[in-house]
Amino acid sequence: KTLDFSKDPEMGKVACGHISKDTEKVAWVKDLWLEGAVEGYLVKLEEHVRMMLREELEMARNAADNWEMDKPRERWLEDYCSQLSLVGTQILWTEETHRVFDEIESGSENAMKEYKKVNDDRIEKLIKRVQTNLSKDVRNKIITIITIDVHGRDIIEGFVNTKISDATDFKWLSQLRFYWGMCPTGQNLVSYTPDTQKTCIVKICDWVTIYCYEYVGNCGRLVITPLTDRCYITLTQALGLTL
Repeated sequence: KTLDFSKDPEMGKVACGHISKDTEKVAWVKDLWLEGAVEGYLVKLEEHVRMMLREELEMARNAADNWEMDKPRERWLEDYCSQLSLVGTQILWTEETHRVFDEIESGSENAMKEYKKVNDDRIEKLIKRVQTNLSKDVRNKIITIITIDVHGRDIIEGFVNTKISDATDFKWLSQLRFYWGMCPTGQNLVSYTPDTQKTCIVKICDWVTIYCYEYVGNCGRLVITPLTDRCYITLTQALGLTL
């Protein structure tokens, strides 16, 4: 909707963040000077917003390692915008699920059942939090994460019921998975992140793309159904074949 010019309210040439139409405010770790021709600084603005969102996602991802020790997830999410809180959650879910598969391979037969309990517990804590007195922005953010959490929990429950124990199983590979790492080389992937920095990598089946950091605001998400999962596969395979 607009930029945050609180550091330069008179001239309006120094932007230090942006504000969505649903009033979510995102502070930047670096300010941006808006100078010169409008077509010039708009290009710089687009690039700057992408980089600031990447920086925030990196901070969110690193802080998420301390969910169980420092700041619990139901409080952690307040420090980051809705979009990146959700992506950070999905990255951790992907990484944790991979670790569960490794544990199963090492002989821990109940690892998937235990992780299902972790998913249930996290959802329960978010539900309790959303029942308290919250601002509209935080409430919408929590509801969004609960929506995606429930789908992730259902996937893990399906793995338990069908005894999926291998990370190469199609039922796992066919899920939309988010990773934090260096951009893969040799695949002609479009990335807005410098080659020396980590970024978010999105995979489903044999399709891979790089997260583009396009800001969408605190707009919520639709419930994911089995039909949604099939649509993800169909659409991404079409993209891979450039249909």
